[in-house]
This record gives sequence, C-alpha cells and structure tokens, in this order.
Amino acid sequence: MSNFLPETASESSQEMKYGEREIASGQLITFPNPRVGRRYNINISLPEFTCKCPFSGYPDFATIYISYVPDERVVELKALKLYINSYRDRYISHEESANQILDDFVAACDPLEVNVKADFTPRGNVHTVVEVHHQK
Repeated sequence: MSNFLPETASESSQEMKYGEREIASGQLITFPNPRVGRRYNINISLPEFTCKCPFSGYPDFATIYISYVPDERVVELKALKLYINSYRDRYISHEESANQILDDFVAACDPLEVNVKADFTPRGNVHTVVEVHHQK
C-alpha cells in the first residue's frame, strides 16, 4: 500500500510548478559567438508555439522558424525555448507575435541578419504564415 496521496485540484493550483516558474522568468540569454567574423547560418525550428487569439480567446498553434547570421552573440537554446513558451497564455495576433519575437531576438543578440517565420496551423479554413526580417 502506498503512502502517496494525490494532490487535490485546489492544492496543485496554488503553487506554480517548476516549469511554469522557468517560463515566467524566461528571458533570451546569449553567449559569445565562437567564430566572430565568419558568416554562418543558424536555423532553429520551434514546433510547439502557442498563443491565444486576442479576439476570440481560442488557442493558436504554430511552428516558429528562426534563421539568423550571428554577429558577436549567439542565443542560448534552452532560454529561447522558455521564451517561446511564455507566449502560451498571451492574447496576441499572428502578426504581432512574429514581430515581437523578431524585436526581442534582435534586442538580445543583435545578429547580422535574422528571419522569423511563424507558420500557424489552419483554423477555420484559414492558414496564416507571417515572415519578418531584420538586417544590419
């Protein structure tokens, strides 16, 4: 017989889980580019992006593609994952989410060039892809 007693819904909802704490404090962290002066591409896909429609409140799902040429700094991947997960409960449009991700990415690591593509899962027979670009 086990001494484990499952938490009730009210007990588990009072305390933030460790993953929620990490997401809530998620900031884009960078580290020095190991090959400054060499032009190379870094391609990242984040297939579990979610946010909420600011009009209906319905969830939106997307794959975020980030392709960039670093300058002095490179983004740390776990921090990027947590940052992307922070959109989960935000009421934000497809267009604004892609633009905000780009702005935050540029502010964090100031790449030579970056492209952010937000490929949203069709909802209501509409498929949206938003692409934004920044170049020094």
